[in-house]
Amino acid sequence: MKFLRGKNKHPEAEQRNESISDAETCPLEPNLETMLYKIKQELGDSPDLVIRSFQIGGNPNIPVRVVYISGLADEQAINEYIIRALMVDTAESELEIEFNHAFDLILNNALTVGNVSVLKDWSDLIFSILSGDTIILMEGYAKAISSSTRGGQWRAITESTTQVNIRGPKDSFNESIATNIALIRSHLKSPNLRLETMRIGNVSQTNVAIMYIKGIASDKLLQEVRQRLTDIKIDAVLESGYLEEFIQDQTFTPFPTIYNTERPDAVSGNLLEGRIAVLVDGTPFILILPTVFSQFFQAPEDYYQRYDIVVLMRLIRYTSFFILLLGPSFYIAVTTYHPEMLPTALLINIMAQREGVPFPAFIEAVIMEATFEVLREAGIRMPRAVGQAVSIVGAIVLGQAAVEAGIVTGLMVIVVAITGIASFAVPAYNLTIAARMIRFPLMIISALLGFYGMTLALILLVAHMNSLRSFGIPYLAPFTPFSLKGQKDTVIRAPFKSYATHSRSINQTNAVNTKTDELKSSASESRK
Repeated sequence: MKFLRGKNKHPEAEQRNESISDAETCPLEPNLETMLYKIKQELGDSPDLVIRSFQIGGNPNIPVRVVYISGLADEQAINEYIIRALMVDTAESELEIEFNHAFDLILNNALTVGNVSVLKDWSDLIFSILSGDTIILMEGYAKAISSSTRGGQWRAITESTTQVNIRGPKDSFNESIATNIALIRSHLKSPNLRLETMRIGNVSQTNVAIMYIKGIASDKLLQEVRQRLTDIKIDAVLESGYLEEFIQDQTFTPFPTIYNTERPDAVSGNLLEGRIAVLVDGTPFILILPTVFSQFFQAPEDYYQRYDIVVLMRLIRYTSFFILLLGPSFYIAVTTYHPEMLPTALLINIMAQREGVPFPAFIEAVIMEATFEVLREAGIRMPRAVGQAVSIVGAIVLGQAAVEAGIVTGLMVIVVAITGIASFAVPAYNLTIAARMIRFPLMIISALLGFYGMTLALILLVAHMNSLRSFGIPYLAPFTPFSLKGQKDTVIRAPFKSYATHSRSINQTNAVNTKTDELKSSASESRK
């Protein structure tokens, strides 16, 4: 599935987009039958398109049509608040309604639905129908009434599946952008919580929302986010990952520079720190920007536990990340180039195990790591009922069989197992994937140069991370440039009493604020 940025190359797609662009400037027509014909033609005379006929106020000269798509609209709300209201108004009307007042009567007196608007543009009418709204058309009026009846089947609000916590709220986002906005507002009941909406995608016309807290979020940062989202030219946006690739500062990097979460409390906490949330209709994952490296080691539960417990948990996470990144490389370097670093008894055991192994340590590590990655991916794709059992049994059986067959050593199996377990201790899945990708080049350079190669590779890796920016903010802030206040919520979490009274001081917000003057220049340089 591929969506082209910019103009489509397929001739039918070009013709379709040209018709859409022409329709955007096309006003509605007063002829009712012509409008209904155009709607049927635009939607391919779809069988789920419902058109209901009425006469208002006993006047046969004022025909009315109710148009909606079954499945996208809430039919119970349509029957209760629109159709019944129009039928009651018609039945109980004692006077014949004048033609000039019929539209205003329906708009202001007949309908009992909450959100009602007047449409005068053809593209707005089609988008409203496809969004689940109900359209009311009248003969002789070059405008339509749009009633908010969006419904359909949505996944219920359940516990997060990717960011599980023991203590704290259990709710998570779902695929409805309206529900997600309501969840955030339920956590932040502030009039300064602002919402901006736009549509992105020439074909999909996906609803995208920006949420921020006025007075806390930087105006320059907000302007930069608006500009990058506006500049996106794509046919369809089916998930927030589409936007992530377009708006990030640097594309060619394994490290994620935009944070995503499906927890409302995590989004609320980041909004309080001056960040901006980007919501996309059809996905439960919300983008948080800007992002720094230490943010991927923080879990929402960190702020619900005592600070000393959190310090221990974060130290475990950072340690697990380094084990995931350097575990196999360290084993290869020590056994190949630096055996003198090991205790004599351990060295003798390792050499005794390696006597029957035909492969060098590098090939041994590559075989086991590749096998573990295949098992991990297979466990995700398999049916849930058998996936976990197959992956665990497969890992145990294959590991034991490989050792008994003399293909790998027992210590190598232990190293790979510890590395795999360490990958699950990092809260951010996309950072785990980045470390798994970088691990293989580190294994290669360790096999060639030992610890000297590892040191050189780590220097280059840190230099690359130091060059990264997230909306103009240094990726390694507040480590570099160093900020003493920012250290209160990085590797450790200081007690809440040590923070300033305003919640925006939590995390590295001072880094965000101190860099706003350089935001546009650094962001443009990064995109170049």
